[in-house]
Amino acid sequence: MTARRTLAWLWRLLLAASLALAFSPARGQPTEEAVKAAFLPKFPRYVTWPAAHTPGGREPFQLCVIGHDPFGRMLDQAAASEVIDGRGVTVRRIAGPQGAAGCHLAYVRGASSTETRRLLAALGNSPILTVTDARAGGQRGMIHFTVAAGRVRFFVDEAAASARGLSISSRLLALAVGVRQRRT
Repeated sequence: MTARRTLAWLWRLLLAASLALAFSPARGQPTEEAVKAAFLPKFPRYVTWPAAHTPGGREPFQLCVIGHDPFGRMLDQAAASEVIDGRGVTVRRIAGPQGAAGCHLAYVRGASSTETRRLLAALGNSPILTVTDARAGGQRGMIHFTVAAGRVRFFVDEAAASARGLSISSRLLALAVGVRQRRT
């Protein structure tokens, strides 16, 4: 089995384990929000931040939800079980980008496409991995969730991440449905 197939198989296994508690009893399958909540705390594993923005010692990675929170406890539960290089992942919910200092990853979703655009713009050139979804309209973060063939997938804007000093692992890029590559 190639390294790529092994990684994809491991990723699916980890995702399935994370979703075990996130099933919708009425439908018997995970909700779209549950799948996204399971993905979010895993993303820091595949990203390298500039040294000045990397958590020190045993400080946790901070996953911030800016604006509307569609996840609730599902995200808290998924983050609680995640350990990356000996660091946990904590979830913070903030109304706007003013409180984003210390965030490593930010799920951004305004009440409208215009609001999402404003929130993303306010984060400026901060080394924060931004994540959006199709429900937020056409505004896109560095990672953008979508639903394709009934499955939650994501696009990666490697160029935007690189412009903010972030490096996204080829392992994560291989799982994306599409990648806007950085300029070399």
